[in-house]
Amino acid sequence: MSNPERTYGGATAGERAARRRSALIDACLDIVAESGVAGLTVRGVCATARLNDRYFYESFASVDELLVAAFDQQTVESSTAMVLAIAEAPADPELRARAAIGTGLEYLTADPRRGRLLVESQATEGLRTRSREVIRSLAKIMADQGRALLAIPDEQEPDMDLAAWTLVAGGFDLVTGWLRGELDISREHLEDFLVTMVTARRAS
Repeated sequence: MSNPERTYGGATAGERAARRRSALIDACLDIVAESGVAGLTVRGVCATARLNDRYFYESFASVDELLVAAFDQQTVESSTAMVLAIAEAPADPELRARAAIGTGLEYLTADPRRGRLLVESQATEGLRTRSREVIRSLAKIMADQGRALLAIPDEQEPDMDLAAWTLVAGGFDLVTGWLRGELDISREHLEDFLVTMVTARRAS
């Protein structure tokens, strides 16, 4: 029979380690929001998280690995919310596009740190790799929705994935530019434009 895991302060060792990991990710987001990826150091992250430096290496091998973990966390949270929004929307291409895009923009703007991390997503090779994976994943969701809701002629079937990739990659870049302040438009305007672009319809 295995011995039960000891608790300290009402939490097991595994639970305490998970809390420290979460605190480090939260500190990472704080620092990136204030100073960008260039301002991220092990000592700075631990000071912000109020943890001894040794606890950093309990969860991460480097600040690059921490950055990827923070980006992955945002990806899971935002993708889960967007997929749920699509599932709850009526089976109409425009309504589902608006549900997904609106949910994604709401996620990014609800906490400014999230948008800043997206803006910094080309700063390291690890983040660049993750960004490409996010685009690929969102493009697949978009292509699958298109196939489910639209009557696609057989000869155009191979182009569905290409169109989805093009639209998602372009939208990703557009949103990043907006978050950087390069586009003087409201969130509502951006959402309307993206929905129109994705559904290939003129806004009424």
